[in-house]
Amino acid sequence: MRVLVVEDEPILADAITEWLREEAHAVDVAYDGARALECLGVNDYDVVVLDRDLPAVQGDEVCRTVVASDSPVRVLMLTAAAGIADRVAGLGLGADDYLTKPFAFAELAARVLALGRRSRAAMPPVLRRAGITLDAARREVFRDGRYVPLSRKEFAVLVELLRADGAPVSAEELLEKAWDEHTDPFTGAVRLVMLKLRRKLGDPPVIETVTGVGYLIR
Repeated sequence: MRVLVVEDEPILADAITEWLREEAHAVDVAYDGARALECLGVNDYDVVVLDRDLPAVQGDEVCRTVVASDSPVRVLMLTAAAGIADRVAGLGLGADDYLTKPFAFAELAARVLALGRRSRAAMPPVLRRAGITLDAARREVFRDGRYVPLSRKEFAVLVELLRADGAPVSAEELLEKAWDEHTDPFTGAVRLVMLKLRRKLGDPPVIETVTGVGYLIR
């Protein structure tokens, strides 16, 4: 999934970002509300992890903007405001979930995953195609019963290919869902990961290149 973390404490923001990247998500980070709105204006996110107390533009205003845009992105408010009235107000703004600080990173990751399932068509817990079995919860992949160790990026790309259910996925779509905003689209990152993924999945080849369109698994 593509996630935006909006948090004005850099150490916490970076820790959340790294934790979610370990879960094979593509994660961008914004340290104030104004930057968050810029990111939301140019990228399609599945989930926004949003602090309420932000400089430049308050988190509540960011949430209002997201809701008004009628975007499918889901908002998880992450804040020190733990009172019942605070939680009611946050959810009343249109937030989809509310988690108070301090929190457990594992719980945050689980909530992000749950919200991500609601932002797009529901993904089965286990994806199967062409002899490939991918268990999203366990982060495990098997090819014809053989365990296939994948990097986070390879795993994320394979998820998108399997989710497409036989339809081609363009390099642009893969960059949008599996990489963060700092990736140069002209670096050949998709081709490199695809090369490694094909090698690890082994023979016979299952990932096809459709010239000028993208990649697919039949």
